[in-house]
Amino acid sequence: MNVTRAVQLYLEQMISDAGPGMKMLMMDRETTSIVSMAFAQSEMLQKEVYLFERIDSGRSNERLKYLKCIVFIRPTRDNILRLQSELKGPKYGSYYINFSNIIPRTDIKSLAESDESESVREVKEVYADYLPVNPNLFSLNIPTCLQALSWNPDALVRCAQGLISVLLSFKFRPAIRFKSSSSVAQTLAKKVHETINKETALFSFRPPEDGAAPPLLLILDRRDDPITPLLNQWTYQAMVHELLTINKQRVDLSGVQGVPKDLKEIVLSSEQDEFFANNLYSNFGEIATTIKGLMDEFQKKANDQKKIESINDMKNFVETYPQFKKMSGTVNKHLVLISELSLQVSKQQLFEISELEQEIACRADHATQLQRVKKCVSDEKTSLHNALRLIMLYSMRYERHANCDTSGLLKILQDRGGRAYVVPKMLEYISPSARQELFNLVKITDAVKLTRNLIKGLKGVENVYTQHNCVLKETLEEVIKGRPLDSAYPIMGNEVPYRRPPQEVIVFVIGGTTYEEALAVHRYNQEGYKVVLGGTTVHNSGSFIDEILAATAGVPFKHSRSLHQFHHAPPGDA
Repeated sequence: MNVTRAVQLYLEQMISDAGPGMKMLMMDRETTSIVSMAFAQSEMLQKEVYLFERIDSGRSNERLKYLKCIVFIRPTRDNILRLQSELKGPKYGSYYINFSNIIPRTDIKSLAESDESESVREVKEVYADYLPVNPNLFSLNIPTCLQALSWNPDALVRCAQGLISVLLSFKFRPAIRFKSSSSVAQTLAKKVHETINKETALFSFRPPEDGAAPPLLLILDRRDDPITPLLNQWTYQAMVHELLTINKQRVDLSGVQGVPKDLKEIVLSSEQDEFFANNLYSNFGEIATTIKGLMDEFQKKANDQKKIESINDMKNFVETYPQFKKMSGTVNKHLVLISELSLQVSKQQLFEISELEQEIACRADHATQLQRVKKCVSDEKTSLHNALRLIMLYSMRYERHANCDTSGLLKILQDRGGRAYVVPKMLEYISPSARQELFNLVKITDAVKLTRNLIKGLKGVENVYTQHNCVLKETLEEVIKGRPLDSAYPIMGNEVPYRRPPQEVIVFVIGGTTYEEALAVHRYNQEGYKVVLGGTTVHNSGSFIDEILAATAGVPFKHSRSLHQFHHAPPGDA
């Protein structure tokens, strides 16, 4: 189960079907991202794809009949109309049309009618309708998917299409489970289930042998775990996303002082960068040591290259130059990234901030934590964003505590110019089941705090920056151990639940997933399980706050009436 390889295989098949000769690739905005995340442009050139064009860009009148045109687009109404226009006045010698998902027969007919010159050689469906972020992680690139805590209709359709594509990529007809307390999870589960039943021919895969359970599609709701996206992370990929932002495998460093021109935008792809592939889950301390080792190796090779004393030395240098140049680029790129991460950790006092976040997330000690949060929020050295995150975590954990002082913390934040109105929105966003879990955790933790401290003393102190376990980790534990799920995660349709644990699991998080959850999935896969994680998007704390604000727009104010004064955003603020 590798989403990156699944997309690569579809693209390789598309190119192979067009046969030998010079080719161009016509894409739309979304499939351009899908292709760029699966292959580097240099790899496409090696496959005789020499030209790239967007179907939604302005058309030129230049005729290039010597080129074969491979079309890879989503089957949207706008794309069909654009393709019809292209086929009525074809620029290229022949067309090989590939849709990234299921296309209605009526659209196939309308394309055939437009192909008056009979330049179309084939029309196919290829199920690569999602962004392959990592081998075990995919995204549908939907920044916000809810409005008034219900589905945005367009986002619902796109999510169903994306999940159908993933299932067809792996040839799965799954059992579908969803979080019972989430109406949006149930709605999406129902839509996917209806599509599978409608497209019976496409989903007529051989059932599992020997009575094994079918693959499982598990649909979850971000509102059930709003804490995970707000925490600082300490693994390489997650840190880059939190502090610098990764957008479709690209990191914009144009605002970083002293960065060389060729590193103003860098690509972080586990397919195209071996160092990144080997270290994306390494923690901050490990990555610094590893980059030093890479630098030492590069300097050793660089010194070897200086000893060119004969024709044979020159020949050897020329033969190794591409690898030498590639290693040079890798060292420079990751050195720039690590340096900037280190600077941000120091500048934002992230060791102190992260330790406090973890304490709030994992332990109940209201009086001590309130004083520490108040001190941080009041400190001008604490960024307004970090201050906001601390208050959000505090307010969720202690919303029902008798001495909760969220309003006092928000007053400090507001006086500093911070976005105090986000916190009441957060309390509207969090699901009732998550609110109850947090409340129960406070009660339980208070009761067993002394016992835990004694046990902790015996076991040794755990890493204070990575104490938190995301809800997904516990959920997957239930799934892969075969524990009963029917009450919390009912099965969609009339299928009889299997008591054996599934061999393959696809998890989808409505409202976005995180790199902490991807790490949890990675660790399970290392143990031999087969799990793939997907979400409407991949969040850092900033994008998650944007998700909260979009999802709660227009929601009546119900919780924490004492925060009413902070509920509304200033005019013009988003």
